[in-house]
Amino acid sequence: MNIIELFLIAVGLSMDAFAVSVCKGLAMKRCTWGKAGIVGLYFGAFQALMPLIGFFLGVQFKEVITSVDHWIAFILLGIIGANMIREAFGSCDECQDADASLDVRTMLGLAVATSIDALAVGVTFAFLQVEIVPAVSFIGAITFTLSVAGVKIGNIFGTKYQSKAELAGGVILILMGCKILLDHLGMI
Repeated sequence: MNIIELFLIAVGLSMDAFAVSVCKGLAMKRCTWGKAGIVGLYFGAFQALMPLIGFFLGVQFKEVITSVDHWIAFILLGIIGANMIREAFGSCDECQDADASLDVRTMLGLAVATSIDALAVGVTFAFLQVEIVPAVSFIGAITFTLSVAGVKIGNIFGTKYQSKAELAGGVILILMGCKILLDHLGMI
């Protein structure tokens, strides 16, 4: 997996965190760089931790399912991407229940919820040729950056870009799944 593919996966995974960060920024009366940084740290850390956990889980089963690993990557990325696209067009407004709270309980819940899909991507990393430590560090850094930006954007512009971010993230993950499958089948 090259740096461009990893970047696209990182951006795709970050879109849930970005959308929630926009909501956090929207709920804040006064948004400081420190508050944005706290949101970014929670989301970035969990987006790095979850694929690492997924990777180690996937390594346990690698030898058993190596012959279908490309299909697993394709299906997992497709499901995650389709779910993100569905959420982008859904009628429920994630920001409706958002508050400005940055307490540990609230932020841990949000960080886990936005990074579950990264766990599944980590499983796919076990079947691909991915150097896991640089990969998860990169995903964490991208998520941190986009989350900080999301808080600031949400505070300034509101939810205008939330559904577009979800849609873009979903499309990116589906395309990466297709690319992995086609590459393995020798069609690219």
